Amino acid sequence: MNILLLGSGGREHAIAASLVKSPLCDELFVAPGNGGTAGIATNVKLNACDEAAVLEFVENHQIGLVVIGPEAPLVAGIADAVRNKAHVPCFGPGYEGARLEGSKQFAKQFMDAHGIPTAGWQAFTQSDEAHNYVDQKFNPACGEGVRVLVVKADGLAAGKGVIVAQSCEEAHDAVDQCFNGAFGDAGKIVVIEDALTGPECSLLAFVDGATMRPMATAQDHKRALEGDKGLNTGGMGVYSPVPIVTEDEYAAMLSAMQRACDGLVQEGISYKGVLYGGFMLTPEGPKVLEFNARFGDPETQVILPRLKTDLAEVMLAVANGRLSEIELEWRDEWAVSVVLASKGYPQHYDTGFEITGIEEAQKLPGVVVYHAGTKLDDAQILRTAGGRVINVTALGNTFEEARERAYAGCDVIQFEGKTLRRDIGERALRGRSAWEA
Repeated sequence: MNILLLGSGGREHAIAASLVKSPLCDELFVAPGNGGTAGIATNVKLNACDEAAVLEFVENHQIGLVVIGPEAPLVAGIADAVRNKAHVPCFGPGYEGARLEGSKQFAKQFMDAHGIPTAGWQAFTQSDEAHNYVDQKFNPACGEGVRVLVVKADGLAAGKGVIVAQSCEEAHDAVDQCFNGAFGDAGKIVVIEDALTGPECSLLAFVDGATMRPMATAQDHKRALEGDKGLNTGGMGVYSPVPIVTEDEYAAMLSAMQRACDGLVQEGISYKGVLYGGFMLTPEGPKVLEFNARFGDPETQVILPRLKTDLAEVMLAVANGRLSEIELEWRDEWAVSVVLASKGYPQHYDTGFEITGIEEAQKLPGVVVYHAGTKLDDAQILRTAGGRVINVTALGNTFEEARERAYAGCDVIQFEGKTLRRDIGERALRGRSAWEA
């Protein structure tokens, strides 16, 4: 079958690299793709959120499976259109299911309704009410006297709408940012949560509306700077599996994911795609920080290299409600991925710089390079085209070996302004106590 993959990041390059290996895949189109997908598939200029354009392409190119990578087209209901108008199998939830990511208020209401452990929260549509709530939370005399609150823009904000406020003043500023338009329409509703403590862990699962198949655990590094300092980003590095997770914690995370899947069925929402559970491993047990309605980025770049099962077969089974017929197989190796970013990311950064060393990096043992913010110019020279430019992923027989291989690959690749964190996975190597200091 011909497959259409929507998206342009490192996640989509990792998905594409797995799909093209499948005997089910005749031709793979990626819209719009990047400099890496251009070498293994056909990049097409197509607005992934343009329903009419997507449907026309599906019909004209006899597409047998549509795979939606990023959240925006999911929230825009593109999966619904592909299924209901083109009558073509689609991997990705429809609009109702995507609301788990598209609206933080909806997600919190869903978690409360289905007994899924999460942080205490309140949602606000009026600035003055939100500010009053912040004062109450930080004031021991009339509230709980908290030290940290998490302020979130309700809608999609490209990973930038979550602010961890370490003081009352920071919380007020975060509320103002949301209501004053810093995150566009996403900030019209503001969700304020109690802060949770502990290590974070992601658990993704394939879901077809009836069956759930969990993937391997992964742990992202969101902060821009080493030591988990600096601004939040889309992710600066990741590893899989997560060695600090106990058997009881894993079982609790599986239970929460199953409750979510059961809750979707109970609410009449047909969910076919990936359900991403972002967890905090608190002293009281794992609690859900957020749900995403798609593969994570950069989690995909360490999960899919460890998946032995044919990805196209899995995605088609999900789209057709046959996931119960599939058993997932995983490689025993560890995987570590490090993001090479443009100087200044996640704030202002320049692009257009030539990238060298990728072929040499991929010759190193266990190393695979996924493109994120790259493009080929008219002379077919690879250049930077985004904040997160490259994901250098490596497999190894041990955690330490995978880390060493990934950083060896990072050192070979060069472009002007290259930045990276040198401590990806370092904390986990020290054990659970590293989060208790």
